[in-house]
Amino acid sequence: MTGFLGSHTTIQLLNKGYQVKGTLRDKKRAESIREIIAKHTTNIDNLTFYEINLSDSEEKWTKAMTEIDYVIHIASPFPTTLPKNEDDIILPAKNGTLNILKSATKAKVKRVVLTSSTGAVVYGERKNGEFSEEDWTNIKNLNDTTPYFRSKTIAEKAAWDFVNANQNASELVTILPGAILGPILDKDDYGTSANLVKKMMDGSMPAMPKIGFEMADVRAVADAHIKALENPNASGKRYLCANGYMEFKDIAEILREEFPNDKIPSKTLPNFMVKLFSIFDKETKSILNDLGAKRTINNSKIKKELNWNPISLQVSVKDTAHSLKNLKIVK
Repeated sequence: MTGFLGSHTTIQLLNKGYQVKGTLRDKKRAESIREIIAKHTTNIDNLTFYEINLSDSEEKWTKAMTEIDYVIHIASPFPTTLPKNEDDIILPAKNGTLNILKSATKAKVKRVVLTSSTGAVVYGERKNGEFSEEDWTNIKNLNDTTPYFRSKTIAEKAAWDFVNANQNASELVTILPGAILGPILDKDDYGTSANLVKKMMDGSMPAMPKIGFEMADVRAVADAHIKALENPNASGKRYLCANGYMEFKDIAEILREEFPNDKIPSKTLPNFMVKLFSIFDKETKSILNDLGAKRTINNSKIKKELNWNPISLQVSVKDTAHSLKNLKIVK
């Protein structure tokens, strides 16, 4: 359980008294990750690591899950630029998810909580009103989807197909976060959304595109995964996990109020200039689908059924920024 969301989830599990077995592609990172997590829990001795890759054999994954009650599957490749071959992220996401579910079933794991994304819900169809858990991204619409969002949709659908086709399969719950902000723990491994805040603070984003996303705090998303793991009635359900829509300019406004002496951008770019800039900047090209689109979700289901209490996005933006400064990622 590493990475931005994985580390926060691990900390909350440890603080609740769980024994946690985290997976690493390279066990050489184990000690540095343990040191980071140990700063936030007194139960660090309850954490062990197992070296394994998503592409490793079903047998190896089954062995890793021996005597495990629950699995939280967070890992999925997230490229900051569009890949030349979309199968480079679609196939690992789908096959890795199926590998986890097949192995969990063989190991008699009670429940698997899978991290999907609002990207598996809100793309491919322009619609009025809010999206809900009943909606799915239309992966056939290549003009309004990216390889990443297609990968999340395909992987989640494959997971539900597997569970529905196998009577003895482990229970499945899926959590679908929006963009994730919140305090960074590891200066070498933090989320794509936190990188957006970094760019606003370090001067590499002098003006902002008119783009926004549904967002949530990493601590609240971690809490949602644990609630999905513990709630007996959550089995077989999807839960959208976001706490409101924010545009880049909204984030910048919070940052300007918090750091009045810093040079936070205040200007927005016209859409045509963003499109022109994307020809030369691959990261910008990857978010063009959200230019001029406002895709909002209804989070009433997760609040009602999982008693989910999200953290204010204003707090989330500020905590992201202060952690960037504390870790000296930005001055």
